[in-house]
This record gives sequence, structure tokens and C-alpha cells, in this order.
Amino acid sequence: MKLHVNVDHVATLRQARGTSYPDPVWAAALVELAGADGITVHLREDRRHIQDRDVRVLKQSVRGVLNLEMAATDEMVRIAIEVKPHVVTLVPEKRAERTTEGGLDLVGAKAGLERAIRALGEAGIPVSLFIDPNDPAVRASKDLGAPRIELHTGDYCERVNPIDHQPGDAELTRLGDAARLGVKLGLHVAAGHGLDYGNVGPVAAIREITELNIGHAIVARAVLIGMERAVGEMWQAMRRARAAE
Repeated sequence: MKLHVNVDHVATLRQARGTSYPDPVWAAALVELAGADGITVHLREDRRHIQDRDVRVLKQSVRGVLNLEMAATDEMVRIAIEVKPHVVTLVPEKRAERTTEGGLDLVGAKAGLERAIRALGEAGIPVSLFIDPNDPAVRASKDLGAPRIELHTGDYCERVNPIDHQPGDAELTRLGDAARLGVKLGLHVAAGHGLDYGNVGPVAAIREITELNIGHAIVARAVLIGMERAVGEMWQAMRRARAAE
């Protein structure tokens, strides 16, 4: 299993004071030195944290995979085609939300998603769709022509018992079923949103999920103990879960 670390909230801290530091590009270098396989950033339309400059410099400096999360808008597609990240993950976006609240509306946004997937694909950029973990969403992603999906783990994370970290069985089952269907349909399956050191284990144990995108928990821990140690501890939690299966 691969770990991609989202460094958005390093930029959040920078933007809070309008300074040039802490730099998410520097953070990404430390993340990679700690052994992570890739860097994820979300270039939002309101530019609340990651800026255009960050994405461009990261593309030049990241040695692993650069995964650019973005809305399926003409502006973002143009930027992605110019920068050429290794992967684009299309996500829903609302100006008022604190963070992404759920998977894409694959029915209501179908036309825009099709345009974005086609344009990015023609530019040689693989597209992943951030979706809720259910059968219709997985099948719709395949029908739209996306080669990759990222399963939204937010509902699972909200239902994990905060005392003993025991997962809600129904949500974990949904994730496992969606991951197995995705693999059956030939899709690359990733997962992410809300994962932390206490709840990551059961998700990491799902063999069909080959990549986790984790940001806030790692950055928050890095503030206290340093980026290298924070990334290393997440790796250890993921590996223990795999080894136990």
C-alpha cells in the first residue's frame, strides 16, 4: 500500500498570516524524505490554502507522485494541462465548506466530469474520481471513463468509536465492497478523508485499496513532533494493519 500525504494545511498555516512560510514545497520534501510515495494538494477555486505557485513548484520538485485535487472547472482543467501533475483527482467543491464533505455527484455533474476527464486524458493525465463508497458510484465512474477512484472515508471516520477506535461495521463493509468492485472493474482504488492514527488500520487492511491520501492528521501531528516522525508513525500504523491480515 502507498501513502500520499496532503500538505494543504501547511499552506493553511502560511495563509493565516500572509507570510511566505511555512512553505508546503519544503514540507513536501520532508514528507518524501520520510518515505511517503506521493504528495497531494487541493488547488481550490478560492485559493484558501494552496496557491498556483505551489502547484507549479511542486511539479518540478516532487520525486514521487504529485496528485492534484481540483474541481472539474474549465479554469482548473487548463491549469492541470499546463502543469501536468502525475494524477488529477476530481472532487466536489463548495465555497462555504471547511473541507470536502462527500463524494462527487456523478449524475448531476456528469457532463462537466465527462469534459474534464476527456480533456485531461487527451493531455496524458490520469483522472481519479472522489466518490462515495457504493456500487452505483463505482460503476458510474467506470462508465465515465475514469481509470481511478478514491473512496470517501469520511462517513467511516465519523462512526469510529473515539475511545476504543472500533469501526462502524456497516461503513467498513461499504468501503470493502466498493473497493472489491472497483478492482473487479479494472480501476485503481485509493481512499481518503478524515483518516488518522487511530482509525487508519481497518481501512489499510482492505487489500483492494492500494493507496491512502492522508493530510490533516499528519500535518497536525507534525506541528508537535516533526514531519519525519509523523509520517513514519502513519506508515507504521498502515503496515501493522496489513501484516495482521
